Amino acid sequence: MAAPDHNTAFRWLRNGDEAFAAMLAAIEAAKHSVRLETYIFSAGEPGNHFLEALVRAQQRGVPVYVVVDSWGSQDLADSYWEPLRKAGGEFRWFNEQTHRGFMFRDHRKLLVCDEQFAFVGGFNHAPEYVGDGVQRGWCDVGMHVSGPLAVQLADSFDKMFTRAELRHRAFMRLMGTGAHARIASPDGDLLMSGPGRGFSTLKRALRTDLKNARRVQIMAAYFLPTWKLRRALTAVARRGGQVQIILPGQSDVPLAQLASRRLYRTLLAAGVEIYEYQPQILHAKLILIDDLAYVGSANLDTRSLHINYELTLRLGNERVAEGGRQLFTENLARCKRIGREEWRASQTFWSRLKQRWAYFILARMDLYLARRQLAGLR
Repeated sequence: MAAPDHNTAFRWLRNGDEAFAAMLAAIEAAKHSVRLETYIFSAGEPGNHFLEALVRAQQRGVPVYVVVDSWGSQDLADSYWEPLRKAGGEFRWFNEQTHRGFMFRDHRKLLVCDEQFAFVGGFNHAPEYVGDGVQRGWCDVGMHVSGPLAVQLADSFDKMFTRAELRHRAFMRLMGTGAHARIASPDGDLLMSGPGRGFSTLKRALRTDLKNARRVQIMAAYFLPTWKLRRALTAVARRGGQVQIILPGQSDVPLAQLASRRLYRTLLAAGVEIYEYQPQILHAKLILIDDLAYVGSANLDTRSLHINYELTLRLGNERVAEGGRQLFTENLARCKRIGREEWRASQTFWSRLKQRWAYFILARMDLYLARRQLAGLR
């Protein structure tokens, strides 16, 4: 099937060095507006470079808007943003920690310049993301979008920016079911998700696309999909399709790695291929289903599927999917395959017990506490 001829262009960002260079260049070239939204922003490299570029943009008359999650960036002092404020830029913390809704976090990563160029993916603005993902820096992926789809991404940012400083009780009243939205366009679908009422657009899209899938490739930093999504994945393998999943060989959240490993036995038994990335910590969020590509901030875990505010692009473009497959293959060569018999032999009573407890905490308790807090906010 030929790729549709639309006005939006896409370019994969393969590592932090590539992503940050492209993002900084876009800010420096911006003439009309800059919108930046992120979960973690840290002082140092590359954060200081971004702050300086944002200040320069504002000083040359380009309106700059920044929203950063207060929980993800809790180590960053508010005074850090004074140079931007003094230049006339607007900065907001999302859901400051003094608010009761601390469980609900803006996990989205988005940069939009001039409503023409946008960047999505898993990259936070922190030192650990600087590098090629092999020799240094965490392994992550992103997407550079040029064209009409950037307008919809800018509108998505504006909604979050407007509501960022509201206490979460008021925020949830305004959001209603609006946290879950799927905005379709000829160039791709924008999937937005968050806590509260409404069926997860990401889960629904994935389950639909997996029904008749023949080839599935996933890179996931944190992998704890729902039972229905796991069943959909194993069904692909059982009917003769190929399912390959790259997971962390080393993780920044060991509890999440333990919880994911609890699922290995069932997945391997169904014929799913599991690989663990070796050189660096894996932080990527990439899903390829035949000629579809999913890229954005959402992990395949409980928090991204049910609790956090997330942003994902679903792109039905054969050329984009082929680029994603090339990227996947490059990283697959740096992985260790987990064999079914080898995995079974390596498991002890103690390792299985730790995995079960980790799964219970992240798949059950985290969601239970979030729902309790959500009920108290209404």
